[in-house]
Amino acid sequence: MSEAGELLFARYAYPPNELGYCGPDGASALLAPGVPGEIAARARGFEGAWSYLELLAAAAGVGDPLDETVVEAYWIGNALLDEVPPAALVSWLGDRFRGQRGGTWRSAGERAVAHHSFHVFEVYPWAALLGAGPSPVALRVLDRCRVRPGVVIRVDGERAVVRSGPLVSDGTSLARGPDRPEEVRWSAGGRALIGAPAPGDRVALHWDWICDVLTAEQAGRLDALERRQLGQLRLNAARLQT
Repeated sequence: MSEAGELLFARYAYPPNELGYCGPDGASALLAPGVPGEIAARARGFEGAWSYLELLAAAAGVGDPLDETVVEAYWIGNALLDEVPPAALVSWLGDRFRGQRGGTWRSAGERAVAHHSFHVFEVYPWAALLGAGPSPVALRVLDRCRVRPGVVIRVDGERAVVRSGPLVSDGTSLARGPDRPEEVRWSAGGRALIGAPAPGDRVALHWDWICDVLTAEQAGRLDALERRQLGQLRLNAARLQT
């Protein structure tokens, strides 16, 4: 397994794991893995993310689902996403989630892409719930669960204030609203998966954490993938599918 890929996975997987939303118990192990390979062993417990990593690795002809390029493709986005055709992804999802009530992915067509943003907006049921009427809870979950770009304004100890655009909805579509400041964490109890961020850094945010410092190219890819997903999804046509 790639150590760089393992660390990258841990950065993005820790925030929801800490909250108990996905992955095995003991999230703190991702912040301070005790033995080599511990992150890799835990990664298999993230059933959704791990399945996408296996799919992307197979498409790339890579034997390691935690190869750094594979992990980057799922969380941030890169050219590897083009190796999984939309129709093939929808078919794979049909097998992976057979019998489960889900979101809008069955009718996604060309919107389907093996990226975390697609999973959040179209495989999870939250966007479809918004299509049935206003739901502040669904909107907040979508906003926090997506991996979103931001820029650091200031750093105060283990917390930072970043500028990022929240999700907004008019009842028929989702969009990113005007940037606003929000307080997030980058470290806990002196343990972190990234070095201390600095004002002006472009960062990736997942739930209430900074999970990565991005290059301009990476930030642009993450932004473009989310805008593509949001631009094509229409809530008034979205319904829970079985």
